Amino acid sequence: MNKIQLKQAIATWVDQHAEEQIAFLAKIVQCPSDNPPGNCAPHALLTASLLEDMQFVVEKHIVPAAFANQTGLESAINLIVREKFGAGRTVALNAHGDVVPPGSGWSVDPYSATIRDGWMIGRGAAVSKSDFATYAFALRALKAVAAPVVPLRGSVELHFTYDEETGGLSGPGWLLEQRLTRPDYAICAGFSYNVTTAHNGCLHLQLTVRGVSAHAARPDTGHDALEAATRLLTVLYGYRDTLKDRTSDTPGIASPTLVIGTIVGGINTNVVPDEVTLRLDRRIIPEEIPEEVESELRTVIAHAIQDLPGITCEVERILLARPFKAVGDAARLRDVVCMEASDALGDQVMPIGVPLFSDARLYAEAGVATVMYGAGPRTLLDANGHRADEKLPLFTLAIATKAIAWSLIELLE
Repeated sequence: MNKIQLKQAIATWVDQHAEEQIAFLAKIVQCPSDNPPGNCAPHALLTASLLEDMQFVVEKHIVPAAFANQTGLESAINLIVREKFGAGRTVALNAHGDVVPPGSGWSVDPYSATIRDGWMIGRGAAVSKSDFATYAFALRALKAVAAPVVPLRGSVELHFTYDEETGGLSGPGWLLEQRLTRPDYAICAGFSYNVTTAHNGCLHLQLTVRGVSAHAARPDTGHDALEAATRLLTVLYGYRDTLKDRTSDTPGIASPTLVIGTIVGGINTNVVPDEVTLRLDRRIIPEEIPEEVESELRTVIAHAIQDLPGITCEVERILLARPFKAVGDAARLRDVVCMEASDALGDQVMPIGVPLFSDARLYAEAGVATVMYGAGPRTLLDANGHRADEKLPLFTLAIATKAIAWSLIELLE
């Protein structure tokens, strides 16, 4: 069987199993795995059972409760499936099963996996439970069609993990740190119209502005933490506006951003606030050095409140996710996946960067050549990612599955 015939045989297998693949995706969308609160173990156990029904041997790696709690999870079990075809390199396929809570505004039950006009609607349908289905069925196609007729050199691992929405340290970060895996290549969840080769980093800081409470009838006897926080906000928003002057050379990534996500404070209507807590999100473009970004922000914050009597500001780092960049043999991986994805889609699939952050960075930080590619529409906005009515165009499941299976053949030949 030549290469063209082999690819067509895999495509036929994928098309023949399309209904089964969609049914598998529906089952894992219908099982909630919201993070927060991060009680993700039940979803992992369901997924493991479904994979075992497909004749996969599934390793269930329980994240210690103390560590999971430290990273914001109530429970997590990471899954690894290993298929060894021969001596050679290992390719990991990683997608995350934890999802953001659904929020309001849905036109359907967010866990119904409703199919409407060729799209599946449900929390996690696109980000990224879809790629549980993509990667599992690509590996099944490889085992059923390619392995019996061509010599494959190397291994494929499925990494289905739970922690991406809160940083990934209990997901791929924990698997890599515990030396439970050490792949040569990693393909992480993405969308079908581009191959992502870089993304922003992210810094989350918690700022606690403290003053002294006082009766509202005698505000002069206190120090107003909310008033100080208002000044701090003005300074931070001014700093944010200067970030537009910094631009990335990576297509798809523009400039750094800063958002104040939450504000909590005050005691009562008739009391001068003694404490106000802010949380901010600073996105870091690939050209920036994360430590320098954090140092710069801390300096901006200190200068904003330094002349305010009775006011202090404690700065705590909540998260530092480094930008994702190419490492090792990432250029070969990028070229292979772009070529096979273009063939599957019938249109040119190009490498890009994206302004969000993901688990892919953790593989790259460990020295693993990594790209992001999977099932999904052109953009996160098209998928309603992290919004009501998150949705997946179902035809991209077959496209991405073929592209991944074909890429595995190229990487393991």
